[in-house]
Amino acid sequence: VQLQASGGGVVQPGGSLRLSCAASGNIVSINDMGWYRQAPGKEREMVAVITSGGSTNYADSVKGRFTISRDNAKDTVYLQMASLKPEDTAVYYCNAWISVPLVGPPVNRWGRGTQVTVSS
Repeated sequence: VQLQASGGGVVQPGGSLRLSCAASGNIVSINDMGWYRQAPGKEREMVAVITSGGSTNYADSVKGRFTISRDNAKDTVYLQMASLKPEDTAVYYCNAWISVPLVGPPVNRWGRGTQVTVSS
């Protein structure tokens, strides 16, 4: 089971980007899915998380600017980012708790990360 993220890039302050992350492999179900980010010299931090039922949680720094969503039929999570600021510059990682056949509890998986750079 793996996660593949895409959609990063370079954008000017105030701009928008949409990240996508698709899970693939032998999947029974996916519980929480989320996005995290890590800026140079800083620890990885939670950006947004969405449950299988659609409940969401956001870091205070992105509330009102970022929107997390998911398509359960496609095993995909999205992060729509608007009003981007230079301090949003980071590598963004997707994360998911995935139930797989023959394994008891869900397993945790990380995507490889996609770079988002906000600069004029």
